[in-house]
Amino acid sequence: MSIPFDQRQVDATALGLLSGQLTENPFPALAQLRGMGAVLPASLPFGNGTNKTWIVTRLEEAIYILKNHRLFTVDSAKIDPNGFSFFRQSDADAPAINPFGETMQSLDEPDHRRLRGLVAKTFTPRYVQSLRPLIQQIADELLDRVQGQGHMEFVKDYALPLPSNVISKMLGIPVHKWEQILTWSDTLASAGLMPTEEQKIQMHGFLAYVAELVDDKRQHPANDLISQLIQVEEEGQHLKESELIASIAHLIFAGHETTSGLISIGTLMLLDHPDQLASLKADPEKIPAAVEELLRFNGPILLFAPRFAMEATEIAGQQIQRGDILIILPHSINRDETQFEQANVLDVTRHIDHNAAFGYGIHMCLGMPLARMEGEIAFMTLLRRMPNLRLTVPRESISWNASGGLRGLVEMPVAF
Repeated sequence: MSIPFDQRQVDATALGLLSGQLTENPFPALAQLRGMGAVLPASLPFGNGTNKTWIVTRLEEAIYILKNHRLFTVDSAKIDPNGFSFFRQSDADAPAINPFGETMQSLDEPDHRRLRGLVAKTFTPRYVQSLRPLIQQIADELLDRVQGQGHMEFVKDYALPLPSNVISKMLGIPVHKWEQILTWSDTLASAGLMPTEEQKIQMHGFLAYVAELVDDKRQHPANDLISQLIQVEEEGQHLKESELIASIAHLIFAGHETTSGLISIGTLMLLDHPDQLASLKADPEKIPAAVEELLRFNGPILLFAPRFAMEATEIAGQQIQRGDILIILPHSINRDETQFEQANVLDVTRHIDHNAAFGYGIHMCLGMPLARMEGEIAFMTLLRRMPNLRLTVPRESISWNASGGLRGLVEMPVAF
């Protein structure tokens, strides 16, 4: 359905996503934008003020941009040496290392291939599969704590600690630090581009701890992912210390924020659709496909990292200039009516060919197989042990939060 272009509506929707005003249900507004076009100009607070910002609403154009690394880059320094950062370049109090400034998600070739190759040598499919017993153990331990009381706060008791404890165990972080890791990750998620002074202090503490952890693993290597990364690096992979620390910081953060959102939002969506929940209870073998559909239907990622046009080009009839910024909206492209039949219907049996929930191309999340496995185990364990799961508060009272390009539930009281 074609809808006349309305700049005010485009800007209001885009700003609503960024500000959190459309966090819970952005889908009607995004459907309006898709009707206006696949690539739309938007007035957003990005860039240096001289380049246009565009939002991408449809899947075909999004995949084209995400895969075309000759025309589009994630590295803003290739366009503007000042780039984008959590911190102003003149800020003397900023940490020496930006947590996500030198990771494979923020770099293009050849540095991206070098960093991804390093992590991939340790984060192999066999290694991920070997984590299944650990994930199952942690899921059961978390439910053991609350099973007897008949109720829990789902986010705090299950959705958040499950992936956080898994990544902490994988990296060899001592158990007594696991709660602190959650606190630091929450700070990173909420800081956005303009952190408060307190958030900067928390970031200092986080990065200092990661550096301390790396130093300890150099002296006392163990059977964990950080020790393996250090071993690969010491075998001549040419990894800078700042890159190693930033990569580990990224693993800690990305290792649970998106997965916890998948578990909490996904569970709420199943409670909202009792027929789909009943289908999974009757046949748990459907759960892997259900994870893909839950990510498509209502995933935790609000925005992908911005892409910057390397040269003038045309997309969907729009003239893009060098330096223009393109913002891809996952919640729009994953409800694209031209790509998904009955796109606004949750169908846990749906076969999905192009799930862009984890990105696309070389910057697709390396932890995607782990997140999928964690989601599968989380839902299987929950439905097996708590088949009568239900909300204990009115549905409309469930509150959401959004920051740093991610969204999730603040809390979700349930009984079982």
